[in-house]
Amino acid sequence: MLTLAFDTATRVATAALVRDGTVLGERVSRAVSVLEDADALLREAGAEQRDLTALVVGTGPGSFTGLRLGLAAARGLAFALDLPVAGVSTLHVLAAGSPGALPVVDAGRREVFVLDGAEPAVRKPQELRLEPGTVCVGDGALRYRALLESQGAEIPPDDDERHLPRARFHAALARDFGPAEEVEPLYVRVPDAERNA
Repeated sequence: MLTLAFDTATRVATAALVRDGTVLGERVSRAVSVLEDADALLREAGAEQRDLTALVVGTGPGSFTGLRLGLAAARGLAFALDLPVAGVSTLHVLAAGSPGALPVVDAGRREVFVLDGAEPAVRKPQELRLEPGTVCVGDGALRYRALLESQGAEIPPDDDERHLPRARFHAALARDFGPAEEVEPLYVRVPDAERNA
């Protein structure tokens, strides 16, 4: 099974090409480059689009624009290549990349997206109840480093890859492949675009 996975929910987009659990290549870039990254990964692996058997896309929560871009790319590829698609939460991917850590994604509006148990939630960073020594990862952890560290959290260095929603973990966590139109973004709250309408 040759799977293309990507996530565009945060400021940094990731893409990976995975064959039967083996990572053939990964890219880190911007959401607008996700299709170029996919093409480059296929070329580097000596594969073509028609060789793909499945797609996995990050469903957020995260940037409204980034999520829509990623879902549109997944739907376009799935339609053109007749591929099944699975969606995976960006928060669950961050958690998979740093077991035991709390994933924290910048939500804008001075808020963060976190996991409350296994469910995504939106919180003000100062309202998080953290056990001393809790490791926090993600772009929200970086943005609110000083505040979270003052609450006893441990934040890896800025360049630590645990802060990225690595697409290799999307492929590993993917279940329930089906039609692309059934994969929905995970907004957690009303998007700014709808709120300001």
